[in-house]
Amino acid sequence: MADFDMNTNRRSIIAGGGAALGLASISTVTRAATAPAPTKFRSVLDGVADQVLDFSPETATSLGVDVGPRAGLRAKLSDNSPAGNAAFASAVGSMMTQVHSVDRKTLSPTDQLRWDTVHYTLDRAQEAKPFFYANAAQGFFGGTSPYVVSQQNGSLSSVPEFLDSQHPINSASDAEAYLSRVAALATALDVETAQIKSDAARGVMPPDFIAANVIGQIKGFRATKAADQKLVTSIATRTAAKNIPGNWGARAQKMVESLIYPAVDRQLAGFTEATRNAPHTAGVQRLPMGDDYYRWALRLGTTTETSAADIHKLGLAQNEELKARMDVLLRKQGMTQGSVGARIQALNKDPKQLFSDDDAGRTQLIAFLNAKLAAVRPIMPRLSHLGLKADVTVKRVPADIQDGAALGYMNFASLDGKRPAIYYVNLKSTTLWPKYQLATLTAHEGIPGHTWQGAYLAEHHAEIPLISSLIGFNAFVEGWALYSEQLVQEAGLYANDPYSEIGYLQAQQFRACRLVADTGLHSMHWTREQTVKFLVDETGKGEGAMTSETDRYCASPGQACGYKMGHNEILRLRAVAQAALGAKFDLAGFNDTLVRTGGVPLALLPTAVDGYVKSVT
Repeated sequence: MADFDMNTNRRSIIAGGGAALGLASISTVTRAATAPAPTKFRSVLDGVADQVLDFSPETATSLGVDVGPRAGLRAKLSDNSPAGNAAFASAVGSMMTQVHSVDRKTLSPTDQLRWDTVHYTLDRAQEAKPFFYANAAQGFFGGTSPYVVSQQNGSLSSVPEFLDSQHPINSASDAEAYLSRVAALATALDVETAQIKSDAARGVMPPDFIAANVIGQIKGFRATKAADQKLVTSIATRTAAKNIPGNWGARAQKMVESLIYPAVDRQLAGFTEATRNAPHTAGVQRLPMGDDYYRWALRLGTTTETSAADIHKLGLAQNEELKARMDVLLRKQGMTQGSVGARIQALNKDPKQLFSDDDAGRTQLIAFLNAKLAAVRPIMPRLSHLGLKADVTVKRVPADIQDGAALGYMNFASLDGKRPAIYYVNLKSTTLWPKYQLATLTAHEGIPGHTWQGAYLAEHHAEIPLISSLIGFNAFVEGWALYSEQLVQEAGLYANDPYSEIGYLQAQQFRACRLVADTGLHSMHWTREQTVKFLVDETGKGEGAMTSETDRYCASPGQACGYKMGHNEILRLRAVAQAALGAKFDLAGFNDTLVRTGGVPLALLPTAVDGYVKSVT
């Protein structure tokens, strides 16, 4: 995603009795013990995937695999309680034992890479143990969130939208499962409230500016009439559309009034009290073991061992390189006065680049995005041999969560083919997205970016182990999407569209600045204000948007560094492959090699590219 948190539901865990999980683990290993190595390994991977889905029912629904033996997951939410976290951590140890039951040397190169990838994931999950404000699930799914509730994470911001956009309602049993999840939301809120209080007592709470935003969001939810809540309107509308008899809306409304609102009131009171004296310090250095935590966060975010100091230095250098290229293009358009950032700020305010800031303008902007998607499809055969359908729907970020949401993000398509990828764009104000920036945003979120990469997993799910759809690596996923922006530029999409090319370079430059901002905040004691000023001055983006971005980095340390680090590594490996193969190098073949990995840590990506080079030579 351009500015996103891809599929937040993967970062949660559920109730699930550790004893039952242990038996499942033992039986999986026993069944596989005497099988030939490839069959045994696939059995182990499938067993690990089933365990993960037991802990993350939302992921099962998101992928469309909450059917058959997993049908019971459709009525559950993740259990983020201390007991649930402990059960996941214990399961990670069991999963590692299962993986080690397979002799890596007996596997094919493809399966060796899968073995290494799962092993890497479990290692990161185990490294969460020293940090009481983290958990193994964060390490497994690769996303940091030191604060149990922030402006962009927490049950209240994620569950209603998840139920509306991803929970299917095709039958009365689906509707009952929906209501079960509404009831479970009340429990999840109380679990979070208890954790908020416990963490605050040990010195972990979000900074005051994030706390103020959260309090505003909670109050906004509570001020909405129960009958108007998405939790109610979604089930009422969808059951009516499918002619499913029952008083679904009324039942949901009663649950909101009797269960959800009291839990929200408790969370508002608990969060307000816990953050009453929240500091203004933005970075995580102030947290217990904060420096160690950030090193872990960077390892998760970049899947490399690169230090914060080196990432910071790299970001500064690449920012200057990209500004020089932008300067040339801006001058060609007659924009010669002031810094590159100042000229971009002027371009952002040019009426020719803006849609009207009203519902009509929002509709026009989404139509514009769909046109950009259509423009990319004809060039895809030059970039990939995969021939994917890659269906995608463009939607605005729901208004009730837009204040804390990223500027753009993606939810992958379900594996069952019933739900396409969803490309979300934040339209709190259309001024957030001038026209010249939208082509590269669409390459990133849509095609050949996240939509294309996710489509491979969905359209080939029968031949790919399910675990590959559960462990997305931020640096690979975002690196691929940033590389995709470059692919369409190289393919000539902007040959007669200089402003979109400026938008492409600005998007690249923005990601270089993220390397500077994230490490500045969490490793070099930068303030929120200092970070916002740096981003505004360097990128030319608006102060409001860059304030939101900065707050996002505070709530998810390390994640923003994955984009450019992933892009840099893909370009380095492409140059290696080109040098090795010369005239035999096939761009589409190289790109497909990356996509076919399903997503791996950057530390392991050279192995896949070496395999591609050997297959050609």
